[in-house]
Amino acid sequence: MAALLGLRALRRLCSVALFLSQLYVLSGGGGRGPRRFARAPRGRDRAAGSLMTTKHSQPQSTFAKSLTSTSTNTPYFKAAESTEIPSYVTKCPSNGLCSRLPPDCMTCNTNYSCIYGKPATFDCRVKPHVHCVDQNNHEQENFTINMTCQFCWQLATTDYVCTNSTNCMTVSCPRQRYNATCTVRDHIHCLGNRVFPKMLYCNWTGGYKWSTALALSITLGGFGADRFYLGQWREGLGKLFSFGGLGIWTLIDVLLIGVGYVGPADGSLYI
Repeated sequence: MAALLGLRALRRLCSVALFLSQLYVLSGGGGRGPRRFARAPRGRDRAAGSLMTTKHSQPQSTFAKSLTSTSTNTPYFKAAESTEIPSYVTKCPSNGLCSRLPPDCMTCNTNYSCIYGKPATFDCRVKPHVHCVDQNNHEQENFTINMTCQFCWQLATTDYVCTNSTNCMTVSCPRQRYNATCTVRDHIHCLGNRVFPKMLYCNWTGGYKWSTALALSITLGGFGADRFYLGQWREGLGKLFSFGGLGIWTLIDVLLIGVGYVGPADGSLYI
Protein backbone atom coordinates (compact mmCIF):
# COMPACT_ATOMS: atom_id res chain seq x y z
CA MET A 1 0.00 0.00 0.00
CA ALA A 2 2.84 2.40 0.85
CA ALA A 3 4.59 1.49 -2.42
CA LEU A 4 1.44 2.38 -4.42
CA LEU A 5 1.20 5.83 -2.80
CA GLY A 6 4.89 6.51 -3.50
CA LEU A 7 4.44 5.59 -7.15
CA ARG A 8 1.53 8.02 -7.55
CA ALA A 9 3.50 10.82 -5.90
CA LEU A 10 6.43 10.18 -8.28
CA ARG A 11 4.11 10.35 -11.32
CA ARG A 12 2.68 13.70 -10.17
CA LEU A 13 6.19 15.04 -9.61
CA CYS A 14 7.22 14.01 -13.16
CA SER A 15 4.12 15.66 -14.62
CA VAL A 16 4.87 18.92 -12.82
CA ALA A 17 8.51 18.81 -13.98
CA LEU A 18 7.45 18.17 -17.61
CA PHE A 19 4.97 21.07 -17.52
CA LEU A 20 7.59 23.44 -16.11
CA SER A 21 10.13 22.44 -18.78
CA GLN A 22 7.60 23.06 -21.61
CA LEU A 23 6.68 26.39 -20.13
CA TYR A 24 10.34 27.35 -20.00
CA VAL A 25 10.90 26.44 -23.65
CA LEU A 26 7.83 28.36 -24.87
CA SER A 27 8.84 31.47 -22.92
CA GLY A 28 12.13 31.71 -24.93
CA GLY A 29 14.47 30.42 -22.39
CA GLY A 30 17.67 28.57 -23.11
CA GLY A 31 18.88 30.79 -26.04
CA ARG A 32 17.69 28.30 -28.71
CA GLY A 33 14.55 27.64 -30.71
CA PRO A 34 13.05 31.03 -31.59
CA ARG A 35 16.49 32.41 -32.44
CA ARG A 36 16.57 30.18 -35.52
CA PHE A 37 13.80 32.29 -37.08
CA ALA A 38 15.80 35.48 -36.57
CA ARG A 39 19.10 34.25 -38.02
CA ALA A 40 20.77 36.16 -40.85
CA PRO A 41 20.22 34.82 -44.39
CA ARG A 42 23.00 32.72 -45.85
CA GLY A 43 23.82 31.80 -49.45
CA ARG A 44 20.65 31.54 -51.47
CA ASP A 45 18.67 33.07 -48.64
CA ARG A 46 20.83 36.19 -48.90
CA ALA A 47 20.23 36.40 -52.66
CA ALA A 48 16.50 35.97 -52.20
CA GLY A 49 16.49 38.56 -49.50
CA SER A 50 18.37 41.02 -51.68
CA LEU A 51 15.92 40.47 -54.56
CA MET A 52 12.97 41.01 -52.31
CA THR A 53 14.53 44.18 -51.02
CA THR A 54 15.25 45.42 -54.55
CA LYS A 55 11.77 44.64 -55.83
CA HIS A 56 10.16 46.46 -52.97
CA SER A 57 12.51 49.42 -53.14
CA GLN A 58 12.09 50.08 -56.89
CA PRO A 59 8.40 51.09 -56.75
CA GLN A 60 9.15 53.32 -53.82
CA SER A 61 11.95 55.09 -55.70
CA THR A 62 9.82 55.39 -58.87
CA PHE A 63 6.94 56.83 -56.91
CA ALA A 64 9.28 59.27 -55.22
CA LYS A 65 10.65 60.31 -58.62
CA SER A 66 7.16 60.79 -60.00
CA LEU A 67 6.27 62.97 -57.08
CA THR A 68 9.42 64.99 -57.60
CA SER A 69 8.85 65.39 -61.35
CA THR A 70 5.22 66.34 -60.87
CA SER A 71 5.97 68.93 -58.26
CA THR A 72 8.72 70.32 -60.50
CA ASN A 73 6.69 70.41 -63.73
CA THR A 74 3.47 71.82 -62.28
CA PRO A 75 4.68 75.45 -62.22
CA TYR A 76 5.93 75.02 -65.81
CA PHE A 77 2.52 74.02 -67.16
CA LYS A 78 0.81 76.77 -65.22
CA ALA A 79 3.20 79.31 -66.66
CA ALA A 80 2.57 78.01 -70.18
CA GLU A 81 -1.19 78.33 -69.77
CA SER A 82 -0.95 81.81 -68.35
CA THR A 83 1.30 83.07 -71.18
CA GLU A 84 -0.80 81.59 -74.01
CA ILE A 85 -2.20 84.37 -76.23
CA PRO A 86 -5.85 83.97 -77.36
CA SER A 87 -6.60 83.91 -81.08
CA TYR A 88 -8.74 87.06 -80.99
CA VAL A 89 -5.71 89.20 -80.07
CA THR A 90 -4.57 89.14 -83.71
CA LYS A 91 -7.70 91.12 -84.64
CA CYS A 92 -7.12 93.78 -81.97
CA PRO A 93 -4.82 96.73 -82.79
CA SER A 94 -2.39 97.46 -79.98
CA ASN A 95 -2.67 100.82 -78.23
CA GLY A 96 -5.49 101.99 -80.48
CA LEU A 97 -8.63 103.82 -79.44
CA CYS A 98 -10.88 101.62 -77.32
CA SER A 99 -13.98 102.93 -79.08
CA ARG A 100 -12.57 101.76 -82.43
CA LEU A 101 -11.80 98.21 -81.35
CA PRO A 102 -13.54 95.38 -83.23
CA PRO A 103 -16.38 93.72 -81.29
CA ASP A 104 -14.30 90.53 -80.89
CA CYS A 105 -11.90 92.47 -78.65
CA MET A 106 -14.43 93.66 -76.07
CA THR A 107 -17.32 92.53 -73.90
CA CYS A 108 -20.30 94.87 -73.63
CA ASN A 109 -23.35 94.91 -71.40
CA THR A 110 -26.71 94.95 -73.16
CA ASN A 111 -28.59 98.22 -72.77
CA TYR A 112 -32.17 97.04 -72.40
CA SER A 113 -33.47 100.60 -72.16
CA CYS A 114 -32.35 101.60 -75.66
CA ILE A 115 -35.04 102.67 -78.13
CA TYR A 116 -34.97 101.12 -81.58
CA GLY A 117 -33.46 103.43 -84.18
CA LYS A 118 -32.17 105.87 -81.55
CA PRO A 119 -28.55 106.45 -80.41
CA ALA A 120 -27.62 104.46 -77.30
CA THR A 121 -24.62 104.10 -74.99
CA PHE A 122 -23.19 100.71 -74.01
CA ASP A 123 -20.72 99.96 -71.19
CA CYS A 124 -17.85 97.80 -72.44
CA ARG A 125 -14.65 96.21 -71.16
CA VAL A 126 -11.63 95.01 -73.11
CA LYS A 127 -10.84 91.30 -73.12
CA PRO A 128 -7.62 89.93 -71.55
CA HIS A 129 -4.35 90.65 -73.41
CA VAL A 130 -5.97 93.58 -75.26
CA HIS A 131 -4.49 97.05 -74.78
CA CYS A 132 -6.22 100.28 -75.86
CA VAL A 133 -6.17 103.98 -74.94
CA ASP A 134 -8.61 106.85 -74.67
CA GLN A 135 -8.54 110.23 -76.42
CA ASN A 136 -5.76 111.41 -74.09
CA ASN A 137 -3.58 108.37 -74.88
CA HIS A 138 -4.20 106.89 -71.42
CA GLU A 139 -4.60 103.14 -71.20
CA GLN A 140 -8.03 102.04 -70.00
CA GLU A 141 -10.03 98.86 -69.57
CA ASN A 142 -13.58 100.16 -69.05
CA PHE A 143 -15.11 102.50 -71.61
CA THR A 144 -18.38 103.30 -73.40
CA ILE A 145 -19.35 103.16 -77.06
CA ASN A 146 -22.13 104.96 -78.88
CA MET A 147 -24.15 103.23 -81.57
CA THR A 148 -27.65 103.03 -83.02
CA CYS A 149 -30.03 100.67 -81.26
CA GLN A 150 -30.72 98.17 -84.08
CA PHE A 151 -29.98 94.60 -85.07
CA CYS A 152 -27.15 93.68 -87.40
CA TRP A 153 -29.41 92.53 -90.22
CA GLN A 154 -31.05 95.96 -90.22
CA LEU A 155 -27.81 97.80 -91.03
CA ALA A 156 -27.20 99.61 -94.29
CA THR A 157 -25.81 97.49 -97.12
CA THR A 158 -22.49 99.33 -96.87
CA ASP A 159 -21.98 98.10 -93.28
CA TYR A 160 -21.73 94.38 -94.10
CA VAL A 161 -20.25 92.08 -96.74
CA CYS A 162 -22.23 89.22 -98.30
CA THR A 163 -21.33 86.20 -100.37
CA ASN A 164 -22.05 86.39 -104.07
CA SER A 165 -23.72 83.83 -106.30
CA THR A 166 -22.90 83.17 -109.96
CA ASN A 167 -25.68 80.62 -110.49
CA CYS A 168 -28.71 82.92 -110.57
CA MET A 169 -30.07 84.99 -113.46
CA THR A 170 -29.70 88.72 -112.96
CA VAL A 171 -31.57 89.62 -116.18
CA SER A 172 -34.94 87.97 -115.72
CA CYS A 173 -38.52 88.87 -115.02
CA PRO A 174 -39.14 88.82 -112.14
CA ARG A 175 -35.60 89.43 -110.99
CA GLN A 176 -34.19 86.45 -109.15
CA ARG A 177 -32.91 86.37 -105.56
CA TYR A 178 -30.46 84.09 -103.80
CA ASN A 179 -29.63 83.16 -100.20
CA ALA A 180 -26.51 85.04 -99.09
CA THR A 181 -24.47 84.87 -95.87
CA CYS A 182 -23.56 88.35 -94.65
CA THR A 183 -20.89 89.42 -92.13
CA VAL A 184 -20.80 92.83 -90.42
CA ARG A 185 -17.63 94.87 -90.91
CA ASP A 186 -15.20 94.95 -87.98
CA HIS A 187 -15.63 98.63 -87.02
CA ILE A 188 -19.47 98.48 -87.03
CA HIS A 189 -21.34 97.75 -83.79
CA CYS A 190 -24.86 96.33 -83.69
CA LEU A 191 -27.15 94.03 -81.72
CA GLY A 192 -27.60 90.31 -82.33
CA ASN A 193 -25.59 87.95 -84.51
CA ARG A 194 -22.87 89.51 -86.65
CA VAL A 195 -23.23 86.73 -89.25
CA PHE A 196 -26.74 86.35 -90.64
CA PRO A 197 -28.53 85.08 -93.80
CA LYS A 198 -30.25 87.43 -96.20
CA MET A 199 -32.14 87.25 -99.50
CA LEU A 200 -30.41 89.43 -102.10
CA TYR A 201 -30.99 90.18 -105.76
CA CYS A 202 -28.58 88.60 -108.23
CA ASN A 203 -26.00 91.29 -108.96
CA TRP A 204 -22.91 89.60 -110.39
CA THR A 205 -21.33 90.50 -113.70
CA GLY A 206 -19.52 88.45 -116.33
CA GLY A 207 -17.67 91.36 -117.95
CA TYR A 208 -20.19 92.29 -120.67
CA LYS A 209 -20.57 96.02 -121.43
CA TRP A 210 -23.98 97.49 -122.12
CA SER A 211 -22.53 100.17 -124.39
CA THR A 212 -20.77 97.58 -126.56
CA ALA A 213 -23.92 95.46 -126.90
CA LEU A 214 -26.01 98.50 -127.86
CA ALA A 215 -23.46 99.69 -130.43
CA LEU A 216 -23.34 96.25 -132.07
CA SER A 217 -27.13 96.07 -132.11
CA ILE A 218 -27.40 99.41 -133.95
CA THR A 219 -24.60 98.85 -136.47
CA LEU A 220 -24.37 95.09 -137.05
CA GLY A 221 -27.62 93.94 -135.49
CA GLY A 222 -28.88 92.73 -138.85
CA PHE A 223 -26.13 90.08 -138.87
CA GLY A 224 -26.74 89.01 -135.25
CA ALA A 225 -23.49 90.53 -133.92
CA ASP A 226 -25.21 91.77 -130.76
CA ARG A 227 -26.62 88.33 -129.96
CA PHE A 228 -23.28 86.64 -130.66
CA TYR A 229 -21.56 89.10 -128.30
CA LEU A 230 -24.01 88.32 -125.50
CA GLY A 231 -23.47 84.56 -125.92
CA GLN A 232 -26.87 83.86 -127.46
CA TRP A 233 -25.73 81.77 -130.44
CA ARG A 234 -29.10 80.43 -131.57
CA GLU A 235 -30.68 83.90 -131.74
CA GLY A 236 -27.58 85.20 -133.49
CA LEU A 237 -27.76 82.53 -136.19
CA GLY A 238 -31.48 83.25 -136.60
CA LYS A 239 -30.83 86.94 -137.18
CA LEU A 240 -27.93 86.19 -139.52
CA PHE A 241 -29.85 83.93 -141.89
CA SER A 242 -33.04 86.04 -141.77
CA PHE A 243 -31.15 89.31 -142.34
CA GLY A 244 -32.29 90.57 -138.97
CA GLY A 245 -35.83 89.41 -139.48
CA LEU A 246 -35.99 91.71 -142.52
CA GLY A 247 -35.02 94.56 -140.22
CA ILE A 248 -37.88 94.13 -137.78
CA TRP A 249 -35.95 91.89 -135.37
CA THR A 250 -33.04 94.32 -135.50
CA LEU A 251 -35.19 97.25 -134.41
CA ILE A 252 -36.75 95.22 -131.60
CA ASP A 253 -33.32 94.13 -130.27
CA VAL A 254 -32.13 97.75 -130.26
CA LEU A 255 -35.04 98.64 -128.00
CA LEU A 256 -34.69 95.56 -125.76
CA ILE A 257 -30.92 95.98 -125.27
CA GLY A 258 -31.36 99.74 -124.78
CA VAL A 259 -33.74 99.25 -121.83
CA GLY A 260 -31.66 96.35 -120.46
CA TYR A 261 -34.30 93.67 -120.94
CA VAL A 262 -31.97 91.51 -123.09
CA GLY A 263 -28.73 90.74 -121.30
CA PRO A 264 -25.84 88.24 -121.32
CA ALA A 265 -26.69 84.58 -121.73
CA ASP A 266 -25.02 83.65 -118.43
CA GLY A 267 -27.50 85.79 -116.51
CA SER A 268 -24.99 88.38 -115.31
CA LEU A 269 -25.36 92.15 -115.25
CA TYR A 270 -23.84 94.61 -117.65
CA ILE A 271 -20.77 96.53 -116.55
